[in-house]
Amino acid sequence: MTKQERATRTRDALIKSAAREFERHGYALATLSAISSGAGVSPGALHFHFENKAAVAGAVEDEACATLRRIARIVYGRRSNALQNLADTSHALARLLRDDIVVRAGFRLSCADDSRTELNLRQEWQSCVQQRLAEAADEGLLAAGIGRQQDLARTIVAATIGLEALCRDNGEWLSPRSVTGLWRTLLPMLAGPESLAGLEPAGSPAVASLAHAPVG
Repeated sequence: MTKQERATRTRDALIKSAAREFERHGYALATLSAISSGAGVSPGALHFHFENKAAVAGAVEDEACATLRRIARIVYGRRSNALQNLADTSHALARLLRDDIVVRAGFRLSCADDSRTELNLRQEWQSCVQQRLAEAADEGLLAAGIGRQQDLARTIVAATIGLEALCRDNGEWLSPRSVTGLWRTLLPMLAGPESLAGLEPAGSPAVASLAHAPVG
């Protein structure tokens, strides 16, 4: 293993350890000593990569953001139509929040009142929802007289982000069954009769394969 490979492995271990500490104790109570110990490295090795706790938290947020954007691009590339893509993307997001500690911690850090960066992944999700609804309107998928897209986007974001908040006490809220149930309720209100028949609340088969891909 080269020196660069060892450095990359150490940095990745520190980010994962930091994510665990931030999720368990929050940003204020997480300590650099616990983060370095959890990664199996010395405090000196941590400071080689990160100047302070804020820098570690920023790295966790950046890693989470990069993962979420990568998965969103993959889902978008496999889409059949805008509404199905929206449901598929929410399933992919829920899966990452369930299974990837870095995504989960980074999401919460970036959305906290004391966030140390300009990242806000909830706002990014809202932008994604708004874009997909605009595409759905262009594709003629939305039900007639459905109302303003901005109001629809807010409703979808509130519902999906609500699952993330509830999951902190009970992981079942972000289970495939819960997300599917959400879309069984939402899609009949969003889609016109002709487009509704082809939509899968549980996610399309093409995107379901992501459930077997490694995370983290």
